[in-house]
Amino acid sequence: MSTLYVVATPIGNLSDLTARAIEILSSVPVVAAEDTRVARKLLNHIGASPRLESLHEHTSPDRLRGIVEILESIDMAFITDAGTPGISDPGAALVSEAVASGIRVVPLPGPSALSTALSVTGWAFTRFLFLGFLPRKRNERVTSLNGVVDEPGPIVIYESPHRVKATLTDIHKVFPDRQLVICRELTKLYEEIFRGTASGAALHFAEPRGEFVILIPGIGERPEEAVSDDRIAESLRDLSSQGLKGRSLVDRAVELTGAPKNRVYRLSLNSD
Repeated sequence: MSTLYVVATPIGNLSDLTARAIEILSSVPVVAAEDTRVARKLLNHIGASPRLESLHEHTSPDRLRGIVEILESIDMAFITDAGTPGISDPGAALVSEAVASGIRVVPLPGPSALSTALSVTGWAFTRFLFLGFLPRKRNERVTSLNGVVDEPGPIVIYESPHRVKATLTDIHKVFPDRQLVICRELTKLYEEIFRGTASGAALHFAEPRGEFVILIPGIGERPEEAVSDDRIAESLRDLSSQGLKGRSLVDRAVELTGAPKNRVYRLSLNSD
């Protein structure tokens, strides 16, 4: 039985390629790749010279079936341009077809911008929500963000340099006070990790370059002391002036400040 190896590759620093990945990429006769030009640079770096087959998000069903037919007789590895295949990257269709054809699928773990960014937040969590790239249209983007305001765990978003300022503007609208962690160019020469609000990030990244991972703390991950009583009281007054009261007032203040509900409720009584 042939094997499909799903291989994670570096997200910036070639030294992050694992010894096991090097072994597999150097031994399989064929490597399917998201971009054969990018793949060739990586393979040249390790001295490997397998035959390359192109497979990306626009690959036709006929082309995909042709690759699976090759795979039915010989081992093959699949790599994307960077990171772990299938995570906001091509790969799912190939794996699905391989499984349907009775082909053994073996994952080779390694670099991922998702887990790398989460590891430096300093937040304790048992779950997270990965949104990948948000919709291009602003209304759809804001709707997506509004839909996750109550998410307990961190919210992870990928963004390009061309769209990051617009995305930060929308995040500020929905999460004005949350302390974000934003990772730029992870593992690369100009790697940068920003900590602060969305509005602060928009000023900091005035001329954005490189790829971004934006992390928004969930309601359960923000420490209580991160927001003062005065800030909560101010939020309650603002919301009250908008006509909110009772449970609706408290619930919305919890969403905006991230403070525990019992604390917000207590302060709402004092503000009456």
